Amino acid sequence: MQVNLKENFPEFNVALWKDGGEPGTLIPLLQSAQNTYGYIPEVAINYISKITGIPPADIYGVVTFYAQFRLKPVGKYVIKICNGTACHVNNAKKINEAIEEELGIIYDETTEDGLFTYQSVACLGCCSLSPVIMVNNETYGRLTPQKVKKILKDYKNKK
Repeated sequence: MQVNLKENFPEFNVALWKDGGEPGTLIPLLQSAQNTYGYIPEVAINYISKITGIPPADIYGVVTFYAQFRLKPVGKYVIKICNGTACHVNNAKKINEAIEEELGIIYDETTEDGLFTYQSVACLGCCSLSPVIMVNNETYGRLTPQKVKKILKDYKNKK
């Protein structure tokens, strides 16, 4: 997918020209790009490089180092499955299998229709509800494969 910087350029450009070129501004510039586009497109990295003088390879190094940055767009619904100890011992593996079967994707992938992105996290902090997933900001606990499939079908029907 080709991204046109001009599409949301005013919001992105304000941060670039306000902070661009100053030492220590790379992270805020990357955050601005991601806040504007939902991820950091290659064209934004190249533009930031021109403004700051930081080589694109170095910018990619920063983007791939920090988990907060994404190089690909995420789906409308971001599913996070907890793989912490409590969830692991309470069969998170079966929940994972049900999600993969229902959506046809694995960790760090987005469905072709752009509806779901699937991520694994170390812990969601809801151990007493294990196994747990989050869909955007909504938490679902005490899951079974059947329950998680119903939850996903409900989200599919919302679109």
